[in-house]
Amino acid sequence: MLKLNTYSIKGVKTGEFTLPKEFGEVVNESLLAQAIRIYEERSHVGLRNTKTRSEVNRTGKKVYAQKGTGGARHGSRRANVFVGGGVIFGPRPLRRVLELPNKLKNLAKTAALLSKVIAKEVIVVEDLAKVNKTKIAGEFTKALSKEIQASGPKGLRPGGKFTFVTSETNKDLHKFLRNLKNTNNVSFKEASALDIFKGGTIILDQSIFGDKVEKVAQVSKAKPAAKKEKGKVTKK
Repeated sequence: MLKLNTYSIKGVKTGEFTLPKEFGEVVNESLLAQAIRIYEERSHVGLRNTKTRSEVNRTGKKVYAQKGTGGARHGSRRANVFVGGGVIFGPRPLRRVLELPNKLKNLAKTAALLSKVIAKEVIVVEDLAKVNKTKIAGEFTKALSKEIQASGPKGLRPGGKFTFVTSETNKDLHKFLRNLKNTNNVSFKEASALDIFKGGTIILDQSIFGDKVEKVAQVSKAKPAAKKEKGKVTKK
């Protein structure tokens, strides 16, 4: 099982966190590459355009006489051989919209996060909900950079880009992070594989995994109780 270092909002290492089994231990590189290509392609507007000779705003008057000049025969300055003329076979507007099914989107996001974990560029913060000021968030990133520089893993580089991946309960955290330099914030539900893969140092909100742990505990406690009741009925 892969383990992550946990930190407090003061930038002090407090322990380790075990990544849930659903993330696996092997990165699906082909799916991750496909997802990144699609997200990058969708970020392009696709409106690049060059003007043909029919679209160039120039006079249509004949350049010079057809014969007797010793030069080539031309009928308009709009031809591509003249400076300021039209472009032949230039790029035209094209908008391609590539998409991934939701199931593959989630798998690609998991693969991106797992690749970051293997590269040791992910940490977990226990009490992000206590960040209620931009000053606190700025002090946390500075302290974290110093901690990384002093004793952190080689994969984490101080002074680099930070991406906070928060839970649904901490959506308001972006108000205190949006003014920080080289800092991005996205909820885990809305994050894409590209956001995580190119997000620099990933700071995970520990409450992202808290609900899943509680649900597993509730299910495991309910099963033994049902067995005892059945046993009492058979004895009677």
